[in-house]
Amino acid sequence: MKKFRKVLDGLTTSSPVNPSGSSSCGSAAGTPSAAQTPRELEIQETLTSEHFQICKTVRHGFTYQPTALAFDPVQKILAIGSRSGGVRLLGRPGVDCYCLHETGAAVLQLQFLINEGALVTACADDTLHLWNLRQRRPAVLHSLKFNRERITFCHLPFQSKWLYVGTERGNTHIVNIESFVLSGYVIMWNKAIELSTKTHPGPVVHLSDSPKDEGKLLIGFESGTIIMWDLRAKRADFRIYYDEAIHSASWHHDGRQFMCSHSDGSLSMWNLRNTAKPFQVTFPHGKTQRDGRKESCKPILKVEYKTSRNSSEAFVIFSGGLSYDKAGRRPTLTIMHGKAITVLEMDYPIVDFMVLCDTPYLNEIQEPYAVVVLLEKDFVVVDLTQSNFPIFENPYPMDIHESPVTCTAYFADCPPDIIPILYSIGAKHKKTGYSHKEWPLSGGTWTVGSQAYPEIIITGHADGSIKFWDATAITLQMLYKLKTSKVFEKPKTGEVGRGAELVEDDPFAIQMISWCPQSRIFCVVGISTHVILYRFSKHDANTTITSLEVRLQCDMEDVISPSDTENTPYFSDPSSHSPQPQPPSPRSSTPDSVRDSIPCLKVKNRMIRMPPGYQAELVVQLLWVDGEPPQQISSLDLNSAYGLLAFGNCNGVAVVDYLQKTVLLCMSTLELYGSADPFQRLTRSPRKNRQSTTDFCMRGLSNFYSDSKKRTRTSYQSLTELSDNQVSLDLERSKSPTSAPYTPSLHNDPRGTGEPVSNLRSCHYSPVFYLLDNESRENSFSRSRSSSVSSIDKETKEAVTTLQFAESYSRKSDTLPTPCLWVGTSLGLALIIPLSIPTDEQERQEDPVTVAPTATVLMLKGSVLRFGFLDCGGALILNPYEVWRDQHAPEEPDRPRKRKLVNFSPSSSQEASGDGHLAVVCSERQAKVFLMPSQACLYVHNITESSFVLRADVVSVCNSVCLAIFCANGHIMTLSLPSLRPLLDVNYLPLTDMRIARTFCFTNGGQALYLCSPTEIQRIAYSQEMCDNLQEMLGELFTPIETPEAQNRGFLKGFFGGNAQTFDREELFGEAAAGKGSRSLAQHIPGQGGMEGMKAAAGGVVGELARARIALDERGQRLGELEERTALMMTSAETFSKHAHELMLKCKDKKWYQF
Repeated sequence: MKKFRKVLDGLTTSSPVNPSGSSSCGSAAGTPSAAQTPRELEIQETLTSEHFQICKTVRHGFTYQPTALAFDPVQKILAIGSRSGGVRLLGRPGVDCYCLHETGAAVLQLQFLINEGALVTACADDTLHLWNLRQRRPAVLHSLKFNRERITFCHLPFQSKWLYVGTERGNTHIVNIESFVLSGYVIMWNKAIELSTKTHPGPVVHLSDSPKDEGKLLIGFESGTIIMWDLRAKRADFRIYYDEAIHSASWHHDGRQFMCSHSDGSLSMWNLRNTAKPFQVTFPHGKTQRDGRKESCKPILKVEYKTSRNSSEAFVIFSGGLSYDKAGRRPTLTIMHGKAITVLEMDYPIVDFMVLCDTPYLNEIQEPYAVVVLLEKDFVVVDLTQSNFPIFENPYPMDIHESPVTCTAYFADCPPDIIPILYSIGAKHKKTGYSHKEWPLSGGTWTVGSQAYPEIIITGHADGSIKFWDATAITLQMLYKLKTSKVFEKPKTGEVGRGAELVEDDPFAIQMISWCPQSRIFCVVGISTHVILYRFSKHDANTTITSLEVRLQCDMEDVISPSDTENTPYFSDPSSHSPQPQPPSPRSSTPDSVRDSIPCLKVKNRMIRMPPGYQAELVVQLLWVDGEPPQQISSLDLNSAYGLLAFGNCNGVAVVDYLQKTVLLCMSTLELYGSADPFQRLTRSPRKNRQSTTDFCMRGLSNFYSDSKKRTRTSYQSLTELSDNQVSLDLERSKSPTSAPYTPSLHNDPRGTGEPVSNLRSCHYSPVFYLLDNESRENSFSRSRSSSVSSIDKETKEAVTTLQFAESYSRKSDTLPTPCLWVGTSLGLALIIPLSIPTDEQERQEDPVTVAPTATVLMLKGSVLRFGFLDCGGALILNPYEVWRDQHAPEEPDRPRKRKLVNFSPSSSQEASGDGHLAVVCSERQAKVFLMPSQACLYVHNITESSFVLRADVVSVCNSVCLAIFCANGHIMTLSLPSLRPLLDVNYLPLTDMRIARTFCFTNGGQALYLCSPTEIQRIAYSQEMCDNLQEMLGELFTPIETPEAQNRGFLKGFFGGNAQTFDREELFGEAAAGKGSRSLAQHIPGQGGMEGMKAAAGGVVGELARARIALDERGQRLGELEERTALMMTSAETFSKHAHELMLKCKDKKWYQF
């Protein structure tokens, strides 16, 4: 009976108070446990729900799957549309805005209202949208949905309020931009072509008004038919029937000739004086064969015809047109200037391009100065003013995806000196050969806000590179790039070995990042189960990299006994277990079988010259054991004050002393428990089915494209998988590391979505990096993720999911905090391992560090994800660290180089901790707060029962501390500390995919980020203060600028040359003349971003000027209408007076009987 009571006492002190939890997203508040909070620990919490709000701040990177391009030559703002319905607006550095259509339909075409602060978008759902750009957050003013016809092309003349819309049926409709309603004026396809024509001309692919006469509209049909439509006479001036399909057309500025690009790779020139045949047809890249015929060429998808003042020769710029014979050539942009032909090869297919000119008037000499080229995965601006056509250096971070992003880290409030140092080191390695002229996209205004503080984003990539980015004040600028692959030898051609089998397409891919900004020590984990530690130095050095090899393989299956009598966890009293210092495990010694005991990669073993920056000091690699490959590393932590590095996987944990370059601990998770193991395990059978472990091992990021057999064996869900669209053949062919294997059902669905995170199990690995077994994944979706004994899969090992060095108490009897390693496992257990570290610097370099597991165990539901520590006043306890010192700097005799530690002495620890501290432990389902050293559970909060937590961080917000959580069901939550009261719960990402789930991370100051697409990083704010300051930090897209005046061309030439005054579109297209458009054809949808939205959002002097200008324009328009009505009344009165006078004279001499 006494033994039974003892077991019950252990259960009441370690199990949650409210095991039932809540149904969906957690209990209403943190529940105090049986051990009440001592009176002296009553902490005044300052955070309330009013301190939190979710909003998107800015999106960095290249627009994913771009589709369209537009440019405002007066405001100098560029717009990029995407297949997901997004629109990216770019101006000067700092002016970068992203807006999204609610429908998510692909953007087909963009049209600026030049110098009006508005943009028209045509989407794939046949809807036109008018965006207001006169506010920092653009909003839709009007929408027009076409019901019976599909939009194929749009054209908006300069300083016109009438938009021409071409459709798939060949008709051309006209839309009033101000009211966004259809005009009754329609150009029907059957009226545009001759009655004798027997075939349909096809969709409208081009619309443009003549530079010479705005009353003439050039209409190009896909079949090769070209019509010049007289808008006044409502008839065709001429019709051209060409044999080849048309892709685009472009006018000469004098309006007398135009050029067309065709599907056979030809360019045709047409003169309005003789439209019977083109006066010139050229094949720029087609050579004449022996039989006199031109070799077949690819279509020229777009051509632009621009004139220049300094040269009598015009610029002809086009994309495509290469001959089919030259297979494997990269996509090209061709620039023809006179007889000179320059072919610019691009790295990716060209989506669209646009020539930038000085003037917005089409009837003036264009004077091109640059060409913007939008590629599938890049953005290039070419300088046309120099003969060698150099490109401009892109100030936007468009190369985040240069190699696929595999992990991210976000650090706010960094030391102020770290950014300038990284920038100075990185500037030495920048590319050269760029144009010396200023960046041509100079629109908008932006200033650094008053709330700015140093922020750094670190991205890890598939090729093993690391990029440091300056993220201060919602901008992103490249600071420094580090290549981890330089640490290893290049595999020799034809080299065969057990390690070479694993090293496939991406052997250096970065899996995890750990960085101490104060000491500048940097550590990365690679996919080839290697850990690299770097130190920062401003001097170059010749050094040798130390390599350590670790055998981390368990001899016992970490599974639960199926016996019903063993379903109750058994806890021994942790205080009764005396810690015994253990020497390093023999697993780290030389293996018996040399053939199997090899790492996956070979470290360079010679003297290496390392440039200034981060220099590799130590490499730790896991070895093959008995023919089985090493398992993926799932957790990592380092502490510069202790000089220790710890990492773990599904087999166990290893602790490395990087100062003495030795392995201190290499132990399986089971061995860490000792007699305090809460579960009864089964011993491993001799050589049990090794194939299942081998199939579950590490694979390269890209090998799943090789054959279907491999895809059925293993499935690596890449961090940057393309989950939003159908996989193209080009992607398959390129074997991109960013792509994940797709099921056949996704290929059949053109709009297949990514795999929902809420349907995934964790496989008891770190949430940052999953390896899923394809054979058992489908069955695992419905399994419970609870850590209770009854629901644990017998074939699942207990992985180390998180590690944290801290000054804490390893036993209840401890009176002073000591260095400890907190270990969290996939079964919801937290272990505390004490560390005995010499305090004297000389002793630290010579005496060994003692690691002694004490079997202190805390228990939660689900895999443990995060540890955090608070003092008795509720303030966050920062980890001790070593102050950075340059090891390769020249020594000064009077100032010997010593280690300087912050918050590491026992006296300072005692003062800071006083009567103990609070430990915050968060798992996939629960959060608990323990009082140390008593290990009493003060508060418990059941976060979710229907989903699971993907990311949790203890962060500083508004001069206080909270627990920020991101769940698999898309909810973002914050909990107060230490009481765990819910402060925020927002369903932010209801359809979360794996890419977002694995790259989501919180940081201090109320900010977070995630990889929203394979090429873009989305930053968000979850604090009210940050959201309030966002308006000040964003740039202004619109600045009041006077529209340049048209050139003075003389009275007669101007009168007959097509000035705006000579053609009144209102007279032709207005309701009075043309009537109303068909209501069944298009439906008007009012937008949410009207004048009220602009008044609420726009701020500052520019916003006031914009509103004043709109008001003046509206007042001027009303006055103009009043003047017109007055003139009509006066004319009517004069006519009436004239008729009355004539009638009086006629009847003056008549008698009364003559009437």
